[in-house]
Amino acid sequence: MRTARPDRLRSRILAYFGCLTLLAAAPLSGQGLAATPPPNVILILADDLGYGDLGCFGQQLIKTPNIDRLAAEGIRFTQAYAGATVCAPSRCSLMTGKHNGHAPIRGNREIKPEGQTPMPADTITVAHIMKYAGYTTGLIGKWGLGQPESVSTPDKMGFDDFFGYNCQRMAHEYYPEYLWRNNDKVMLNGKAYSHDLMAKEALEFIRRNQEKPFFLDLSFTIPHAKLQVPDLGPYANEPWPDNLKTLAAMITRMDGDVGRLMALLKELKIDEKTLVIFASDNGAAYTDSLFKHSGSLRGHKRDMYEGGIATPAIARWPGKIKPGVTSDQVWAFWDFLPTMAELTGRRIPANLDGISILPALLEGKAVEHPPLYWEFHERGFDQAARIGDWKAIRHGLTGPIELYDLKSDREEKHDVAADHPDQVKKFETFLKSARVDSELWPIQDTAPKKAANQAKAKARGSDL
Repeated sequence: MRTARPDRLRSRILAYFGCLTLLAAAPLSGQGLAATPPPNVILILADDLGYGDLGCFGQQLIKTPNIDRLAAEGIRFTQAYAGATVCAPSRCSLMTGKHNGHAPIRGNREIKPEGQTPMPADTITVAHIMKYAGYTTGLIGKWGLGQPESVSTPDKMGFDDFFGYNCQRMAHEYYPEYLWRNNDKVMLNGKAYSHDLMAKEALEFIRRNQEKPFFLDLSFTIPHAKLQVPDLGPYANEPWPDNLKTLAAMITRMDGDVGRLMALLKELKIDEKTLVIFASDNGAAYTDSLFKHSGSLRGHKRDMYEGGIATPAIARWPGKIKPGVTSDQVWAFWDFLPTMAELTGRRIPANLDGISILPALLEGKAVEHPPLYWEFHERGFDQAARIGDWKAIRHGLTGPIELYDLKSDREEKHDVAADHPDQVKKFETFLKSARVDSELWPIQDTAPKKAANQAKAKARGSDL
């Protein structure tokens, strides 16, 4: 058994008590809508699932009856956003309540042999908030916000139980050599389908904790590449390419496990005491024309257009959330932490970018959202922002601002920057103030090169 070095142990202790001090000292959240008693919370997060990949969001070919039922029995959000257009920064925003301009993790950065750049030891996460509220906390699935033995493993970030992949790169393989249970390896030797194990673990976590409040972050890896599934299910005889049959089977397999989870809540008679939220961590990674993964939205994963950052979000809580509602409430992943704080009557840490959307969730009341901000570093430096119904995108610091009116043009077909110089100026000011510099993710202005590449791709007839 490895013993922590005294200096490392001391930093962990200071970080832990620092989190508690900050939580206690932060201003009180609004408690008028806080549930009494607060519910169990299950967050189901798909990986690279597109805005148009679910039947309830317009998918015609891939079968998702259980997730569609979630939407029919709750709220379907049409203007919800992921934290980023790729995995790690999106999950960081979800955990911390901060957007890409302030969050500690702003991109996917690998650490060999296993893991990604860790969050700082004193980071306050939504798991800390829930734990402070008396919840048992669990993470099942993909973490991607640190590496083993770092200061940013799930157990140090507020989770009582963890089972899954620490490293998002290793999560590309569905038949892995091992998964992690807390800080111990569970050897699988490539003989088990990881998604099935994680789905089973989720059911066991719920059974274990049915008598007390729990928060479960169920971060499935489906349908992230690579494309692997034990069987093709209802798609075996479809006249589609094999890779698309596999992709569809993966999504439907996940949908089946969502159905089993919901059935268990009813069996244990905790269905009406449980808030279930479903979303995807970023836009679709796949661009085939058969499934139309982004629906009518422009772009995919790694784009700042709506198809890269919009998420098919659903919330269900019988007796508290009115069923069959479609909401155009604007919200983003960094709103999750303050919303959970208000839901549980807890204090909200200071200096967050997110707000609570609990009135929209429980009462159907519109919540005015402050400006939203995203940045992306894998292909240089891209920025996007939304203020009201206006959306701006800029490629590099010197690139021109593209402007879209999402109220009339959600598909972002018409750049109206030339017609609205006042709005362009407003966004120029906001984009300068929306971020603080990051040593780990410095700005790289590659706008001229990117513009040239885009022109070449357009000439080839590629789908941008």
